[in-house]
Amino acid sequence: MLPPSWGDQSIDGGTLIADRKIALVTGAGRGLGMGMVKHLMRSGVAVLGTYFTSERAAAEATGPDLVFCRLDVTRFDTFADFVTTVRSTLRKSFGVETFDYLVNNAGIGTYVPYATTTPDQFDELVRINLKAPFFLTQALLPLINEGGRVLNVSTALTRSVVPGMSAYAATKGAIEVLTRYQAVELAERSIRVNTLMGGAVLTDFGGGIMRSPEVQQLAARTIAQGRIATSDDITAAVPAILSDAFQWTTGAIIDVSGGQSL
Repeated sequence: MLPPSWGDQSIDGGTLIADRKIALVTGAGRGLGMGMVKHLMRSGVAVLGTYFTSERAAAEATGPDLVFCRLDVTRFDTFADFVTTVRSTLRKSFGVETFDYLVNNAGIGTYVPYATTTPDQFDELVRINLKAPFFLTQALLPLINEGGRVLNVSTALTRSVVPGMSAYAATKGAIEVLTRYQAVELAERSIRVNTLMGGAVLTDFGGGIMRSPEVQQLAARTIAQGRIATSDDITAAVPAILSDAFQWTTGAIIDVSGGQSL
């Protein structure tokens, strides 16, 4: 059921959302992405999510305030077609053709020692964690409303060293630099761009390494709060970061790591 303030007008079978924010979240079919979606919807934001492998989860979650599109973020040649799909999906589902918030959440982690990291492993991390948000954001710019928001995702591993995560951390460090450049270059449209810095979290990310009790104990020793995060610990912050409460914040790294490696 829609929140009562959304109204009940229908356009092409969808719901007309007047004066209601809309977010596009990549990698929304599971993990932190799905957590972001849930918190955004609870705050009254409608969501268009993307998935790649989590088709069943996406289908089960779809509803009047949440729709999904499939996207392979490594297929840069499909981004123009994806923009067309986003525009038509927004029109059909929500009665609009533009949106307010872009959350570049899709990403991967590879745990491998620096000395044995292969070019293929490195290139895959760059394609998904850096090149995809760079060019997907670029492609979607015409659909982002004036005064909109872009939120990129980084990690506390950019300020501390965990052996085996060098390639992953390098791509996220590049995202933090990219965020600052986007913040300046998109300011003429009053689009704010920030980075959410997460930390050790209990998800299946990176092959589920954080499911190990031993790894959890080691990580917890580096976190001021004394434990690793749940998904909600991190994703609950997203609606606030995208809201007008942060309207004077851009180019920033917003730490939601529980005080990891301070």
